[in-house]
Amino acid sequence: MRYTRANTIGLLLFVALLATPLAAQTVYRVVDEQGRVTFTDNAASGGERVEIAPLPNVSSSRGAAPEASAAPSPKSAPGRPFMPYDRFVIEKPGDNARLASGTTAVELSISPRLHDDHQVRLRVNGEVSQSALHSEAFWLANLPEGTHQVQAELLDSQGQVRHQTPSVHLHIDP
Repeated sequence: MRYTRANTIGLLLFVALLATPLAAQTVYRVVDEQGRVTFTDNAASGGERVEIAPLPNVSSSRGAAPEASAAPSPKSAPGRPFMPYDRFVIEKPGDNARLASGTTAVELSISPRLHDDHQVRLRVNGEVSQSALHSEAFWLANLPEGTHQVQAELLDSQGQVRHQTPSVHLHIDP
């Protein structure tokens, strides 16, 4: 019989613990003579009644995946946590452009505007073609005949490459 009584008492304590947070949704705000504010659940304290909204439920299961939002975040994409730009591409010349001369302007489309502490540099055929600049326009000169791959890199304030545009292929005709 003693075992059953212990179980009953334990069950009652457990139920009381579960019910306590549900019942403790009203608190009282009390301001003393020195202007200090305290909060209490004691109605007799003479404080102002404050209603507390219940907290949202949070699942603690480890296997639960976070809910996917209906709209993708405009600031980042999966695998690119740094990308602070909605658009970072080589606009001109277009991919597979045929040029009569080895000299051409390269224009980037960066949106929003390039941050003050970020720079861009160009790579031609995998090699850095010029120093990084805080610019959206570059000039390539003296490219030999043939096909070349051009890519822009976004550098952060420490000069670290944080993002790259897709490659653009240029064909310099003889």
